[in-house]
Amino acid sequence: MNAQMIEHISGKTAVSGKQVEAVIRLLDEGATVPFIARYRKEATGELDEVRIVEIRDARETYEALESRREAVLSSLKTRELLTEELEASVRKADTLTELEDIYLPYRPKKRTRGLAAREAGLQPLADWLLEKGTGKGCLPCSIGEVTEEAKQYVSESLGAEEALAGARDILAEQFNETKEIREALRELFRTRGMITSRVVSVKKKDPAAARYRDYFEYCEAAASAPSHRILAVLRGSEEAFLITHFLPDEELALDVLIPMVLKGASAEGNAASAQVMEAAADAYRRLTSSSLETALRNECRERADTEAIRVFSENLRELLLAPPMGQKRILALDPGLRTGCKIVCLDDKGDLVYDGVIYPLMPKNQVHASAQTVKELVKKYRIEAAAVGNGTGGREAEAFLKEALPDIPVVMVNESGASVYSASQTAREEFPDHDVTVRGAVSIGRRLMDPLAELVKIDPKSIGVGQYQH
Repeated sequence: MNAQMIEHISGKTAVSGKQVEAVIRLLDEGATVPFIARYRKEATGELDEVRIVEIRDARETYEALESRREAVLSSLKTRELLTEELEASVRKADTLTELEDIYLPYRPKKRTRGLAAREAGLQPLADWLLEKGTGKGCLPCSIGEVTEEAKQYVSESLGAEEALAGARDILAEQFNETKEIREALRELFRTRGMITSRVVSVKKKDPAAARYRDYFEYCEAAASAPSHRILAVLRGSEEAFLITHFLPDEELALDVLIPMVLKGASAEGNAASAQVMEAAADAYRRLTSSSLETALRNECRERADTEAIRVFSENLRELLLAPPMGQKRILALDPGLRTGCKIVCLDDKGDLVYDGVIYPLMPKNQVHASAQTVKELVKKYRIEAAAVGNGTGGREAEAFLKEALPDIPVVMVNESGASVYSASQTAREEFPDHDVTVRGAVSIGRRLMDPLAELVKIDPKSIGVGQYQH
């Protein structure tokens, strides 16, 4: 087993190397996280499932980094660009982001404006502008001096202004590929980046866009934005109702970038410095900002997804571990208005012993007859408690039952996912001779008896305990 990997993961997870090695060995043998956490405590030193997952994920991250590192080194070696210093930097990179920043200047390039300018022989002009514009000991260059220098590169297809523009394109790509500049701007994006969104004008009156009305003119710091708002903005963008950006104020970004490219030199009265500053601004607007914006967007999405999953898992855990009422004879009511309320009776084992329909709610309002029916059912099947689904008409149905059955407890039950269960293969096997309405009412009653035993039959995404059910 790779000792370097064990040491790396141990440092990242604050778990001893021996425990990390035991977990990785078990995972390689095909053991699952629950199995390791439950049945291999003596091997892992009592690690719980959370730490085991951390080790598993840290290993995946490490292997992805090493795979990319070897690919980068191979590419550099093949193209005869690999020096000892560059190899040391590549091997020292601790994250994929850092590795990609080191590799960026050496990555095989598509046809770019900077490449075209280099092919036109404008690299010396770019170097001259950078030297005269950033050298502390250099005398300021006048506009005339800059123009005279540019005229040396004039040809039939290239004027002085075009030559200067090409030199700026070369400088812009150099600044974009400078590791220190990208790191400084990336930190600015993380700390001062803003999430902004506005509605797509042609879709403003679309009824489907109304759910995003809070984000038609929206701006919030990315670092502190709550997960539900990040997810809403991203969803609105993916559905093409919102135009979104994850960027800091441009002036802040240029305030970070300009001093780094001028290297402390004064730009006052220096035409060469003005060219360098213009190239730096172009580098940010055209090249750097888009890639860093994508990185910030992905970072926010990952953070929001992680928080949404945490909320979902906590809510699901509470729901599944809700105290069961136990083996009681239950009357369950699935509320309905136009089609009536489906009513079922279950014995103390949860088996169906009766099903029918009553109409205590609008529009039929057969309150007296419905009350008489439930009283007879309570007496006949010796009902000990009643469960009411919390869907449409649930509050009214609950009030009806409490008035009709004052001597037994009436409990409102979350019916999310009952319709999914009622149409599932499991429900069809349990109740082949009953339709979906009966199966749904049975599920409501059983949830009161034993929530865990009933809810495990349903796909978690259908139970409705997350920030967004989907």
